[in-house]
Formats: sequence, C-alpha cells, structure tokens
Amino acid sequence: MKKTAIIILMALVAVSSHAQTAYSALMLSENDYEGTARTAAMGNAFTALGGDLGAVSINPASSAVNKYSQLSVTPGLSIFSSTASGVSPYENGDLPYFERTMKSDRTKFNIPNIGVSWNFETGRRSGIKSISAAIIANKTASYDQNVYAAGTNSTTSFIGQMAYEASVNGYPASALAADNAFDMMPWKTVIGYKTGMIDPYDDIYVGATEKVYDDKTAFMGGTIDQAYGRNISGSKYEYLLNFGMNISDFLYLGVNLTLNSVDYSYSEYFKETAIDPNEFQITYNDASGNIIPSLTKCFNKMKYNYSYNYLGIGYSAKFGLIITPVTGLRIGAAIQTPTAMSIDETWEESGETEFSGNGGGKYSSESPYGENNWTFRSPLKANFGVAYTFGKMGLISADYELSDYSKLRYNSARYTDRDVLYDINEEMKASYGVAHTLRIGAEFKPIPELAIRAGYNLNTSAEKAIWDGFEYIGLDNPTLRHKAAFGIGFSSQKSFFADIACTRSFLPKEYFMPYGDYVYTVTKDGDTIVDPNYYAPELLIKSSLWKVFLTIGFRF
Repeated sequence: MKKTAIIILMALVAVSSHAQTAYSALMLSENDYEGTARTAAMGNAFTALGGDLGAVSINPASSAVNKYSQLSVTPGLSIFSSTASGVSPYENGDLPYFERTMKSDRTKFNIPNIGVSWNFETGRRSGIKSISAAIIANKTASYDQNVYAAGTNSTTSFIGQMAYEASVNGYPASALAADNAFDMMPWKTVIGYKTGMIDPYDDIYVGATEKVYDDKTAFMGGTIDQAYGRNISGSKYEYLLNFGMNISDFLYLGVNLTLNSVDYSYSEYFKETAIDPNEFQITYNDASGNIIPSLTKCFNKMKYNYSYNYLGIGYSAKFGLIITPVTGLRIGAAIQTPTAMSIDETWEESGETEFSGNGGGKYSSESPYGENNWTFRSPLKANFGVAYTFGKMGLISADYELSDYSKLRYNSARYTDRDVLYDINEEMKASYGVAHTLRIGAEFKPIPELAIRAGYNLNTSAEKAIWDGFEYIGLDNPTLRHKAAFGIGFSSQKSFFADIACTRSFLPKEYFMPYGDYVYTVTKDGDTIVDPNYYAPELLIKSSLWKVFLTIGFRF
C-alpha cells in the first residue's frame, strides 16, 4: 500500500488517557429499568399502577398502593448474541477484509431486583389511611456485549496505520525508546515501537507488515489474518430508601432517597498473523548497504490490547404521586432530581509481537495504569402514566418518560483543565437533546390465580446532531431502540406469589472501524483523497439481547 509521509513537528503531549467524554456521560446517565418479573413482563409501564417492588424505582408512590407488606427476590439471566462481518467499500459488493461472518454469545446470571416493603395502617377512614416504607435494590442498566470478527487482508493493517500515525506526527525514535516514554508520548505508539510493530526508516516509520521502497512508500508484504474482539460487562443499580402514604384511597404519595452505583468494564484487542511469514521478511543493512544475515527476521504475529474501567457512585431523589379520579382509572407522575455522580476511571494498554528468523524473538510492552476521577451531573428525568383496570379481569397501562440530555454537565476532573471540561459541556449541549421513552403493558387474568402479561418499549436516542468536522449537523434518522416482553404470574390465595418474564431488546446496528484509513493518493489538482483500492476495514455488528426474570415473593 502506498503511504505518503507527512512530517509534522511534535509539540509536547500529555500522558495518553481515556478521559471523560460526552459519550461516557450519556452512557452512565441513561436508564433501562429491569425490576421484577411482573414489571419487566409489562414493559415497566408502572408509573400509574404501583403495587410492586419493581415499580418503586419508576414511581415512589408505588409502595403506598398496596394494603399489605411484601418481600421478593428476582434472579435473572441475560443472553447476548452478536454477529460481525465486513462491510464492502465497493459498489459491486467485493469484500477485501473481514469476509467471515462470526457469531458470539454470552450468558450471565444477575439479580435485577430484591427488596422489602412494609405497610402500616393508621386506622383512619379518611385522610392518611396508611404509610409505607421500603428498602429496594433495582438494576437500572446492564452493560453486556461480546463481539468477535475475523478475516484476511492484503491491503491495509493495524500496524501500518500505527506507523502512519507515528510518521505524520513526527515522533522522535529517541523519545519512543526512552524509559519515561509513557509519560510523554501516546501509549499506543510507544507500545508499537517497543515491541517492533513499527520501526523508523529515515524520517518515516514503517510497519512490520510492510515493505518500504526507495521513494519512502510502503506496501503490504503479503496477506494476513486479522481478528478483532470486544468485551463489555457491568451494571448500574439504584439502592433506595422509600417512604409513601395513602390519602383517602384517592391520592398516593412517595419519595425515594437513592444511592446510585455503576461499574463498567471495556476491553478490546486486535490481532494480526502472517499467513506466510516469509512474505514479511525484514532485513537490516550495514554502513555499506549490505544485508546483515544475523539480523534478518520475519513478522509472525501481533496482538494489541486496550481496556478501561469505571466505578462510580451518585445520589439523587425522586418524588411521585398516583391518583384514582374514578373507579378503574389511575394517573401517575414522578420526577427525579439530577444525579450527582463521582467516577473513578482506570485504563491500560499493552502489546506483544513475535518474529521468526535469525533476528527473531518475542517482544512485549505494557503501559502503566492510567487513572482519573471526575464528577458529572445527569439531567432531571420525568415520567407520566395512565392505567385502567377492568375489575379483576386485567388492566392496561402506558408510560411516557423524558430527559433532556443537553443538560449533562461535567463539574470537575482531577487531571483535566477547566477549558477542556467547558468544551465537552458545550459539545453535549450541541449534540444531545431530549430522549423520549414510551412504555406500554397489559395484564389479563383468566382465573384469579393466573396472570398473562405483555409489554413493549420504544426509546429514542438522545443524539440530535453530529460533528462533521466543521459544524454540528442534525440527524436525518434518529436511532430507535425497541424491546418486547411477555410473562405469566401465579398468586396463591395465601401469601406466596411467583412470576416469570422474558424480554428481548432489538439493538440498533453498529458500524465500526477498528482502525482508520491511512493510504492516500494526491490528484493532479492537489487534492488529497483516499485511494479506493486501500480502504481500512469497516465492520457491521448486529446484536440482540434476551433477558429472563423469575420473581419469588411473599406478602405479609
């Protein structure tokens, strides 16, 4: 592949870091309630219904609806599956990379909800007829993903793109080789240099997968196997202390005092393996230009790893009400204060390379742990609901929730300038807007002991614009997320009850490039364009997520 080296004088750079981003704040602020099997089966459309421990996170007034106390626990399984394959850059559909379609699966056990509530009757016929209290842990988001992609490539490589970055930035080899290189230089480039993935050649860098020519252009030496993997895990929980009251069986009020916790782990790797190492022979010359046989080696394989982790804690409050204006009709509303969160973040990068031949061997390098702490404020959230019960035969319910993510704000960060935080806050203001969620649910009881349930969710993305390099432009097709649910429930004539539910999330397609285009051709007019014969790989990832819930509980 042809690579034109553009040498740029390098300014001193800070330590490589993941750091806070607009996307990080959005991801850690969004909710996807799980709850009990009953609430999950009905799409969590419980703002106006209440009466279930899974509903208390949605509307704090839910605990005041019941005439009894209850205890329940909900274990669950999440089953994630994905397929990944290359996307053709050509109109005729030819696929020069990642030609295999690879499927990945993951199953994980978790506890979406556990809690207890108490109901205390006052003995009054009107006014405050009862008060309630509850302690509940409820999962509000799951981070589950496992992606694997593989194929061959004879035109571009991860290593080649790494060499191009080092060339255009003019990184001095002496700085990359220094003992304190990780304190001054980008970690990825340092690892590439220290493991032999890239080497200097006059005033440019060349990758171990490339052959360099006298005019300082570099081409792939042959065909390589490429593999990409990504693993995401974690969850977000609300631990809440709830208080509620029933006023004349007409107005139900509630408040939650909430401790929010989040853990999130992300790791990815990229591998390249020579199908025939002899096609990637690297030779070294002496002062007279003669090849030194003892230093001849061939590239065999490499692996690059990157990971980061979030651990966070936050605080918020939520207030809610439910009213019953006429028999069968219920109307509910709740509002959650902005959540102040503190996040501890760590990240790490590493790489390893193997060469065969006279000068071969194995080389590895590992960065130090990066760390940061930052605080941010998620926006206010409001939800509204209406429900109608058909006596003891069943009910229908609908919720609407909104949150204005343009109000996301970073407040501080240990190693980040205030000007940088200001820029990120301005980015969130420009690119994020109001996200809308519609939840609907229904329950039918053919007999008093048995309930059949179904639900549906529709979510719009908070993203309203993207940066095109010059300005923020509106999105023509906002991302929509769908989730369907169903389940059944059993309730004994005494205190025992059990529910089971299943949900399926229809996740949007993801287009992803493991590394960027880096091969350029200059036209006669002087414009620089990507050579159409050397596009970097693009992946299409299709995913689905199933969840199964089982709730066991007792009323007392």
